[in-house]
Amino acid sequence: MYNRIHRAEVAGGTDLPCPRGATDGIPPTGLATASCTPNGDRIRVRVLGELDRDSASRLRARLHEALDASKRGLDLDLGGLDFCDCSGLSVLMELRQRAGGQGKTVVIRVGSPVTDRLLGLLGAQDLFTPPDPPRLELRHPGPATAPSPKPEPSPGTMSSQGHAYGIGCRQTPRC
Repeated sequence: MYNRIHRAEVAGGTDLPCPRGATDGIPPTGLATASCTPNGDRIRVRVLGELDRDSASRLRARLHEALDASKRGLDLDLGGLDFCDCSGLSVLMELRQRAGGQGKTVVIRVGSPVTDRLLGLLGAQDLFTPPDPPRLELRHPGPATAPSPKPEPSPGTMSSQGHAYGIGCRQTPRC
């Protein structure tokens, strides 16, 4: 027999099991949810719960909304993600591709052990890293270091004027 919290009653009075503990139209516990916070020209998205086949389409729509509302992209906090299957991974990869098409980026600022492992196994963790910061260029670039003083020539070598230092030394040819 199913526990009451894990079943819903339909009009005929028959008890049917609900997916992942949903009752009477209440969304199942554990499904992924997202909260968005503007952060300058980017939007920070915190994802909680389980990102799987059941929650992927709903979360995908929410992430697309956030991406469209941002100027430069999304910063994801996946630290509260307890589970992620291939459907969830697909949501992340599609989101990155969509962002690239809009000239934006998707960066995972906080990962979870689950997403870190999945992205690591696929070799895809670098796809969600921040872009390199712009390099500051000097208007009038100078030498990186101060020029070192010219060393004193050792005995037996030629000076730049062609004078030999030392006695009885032969001149070395110039290259």
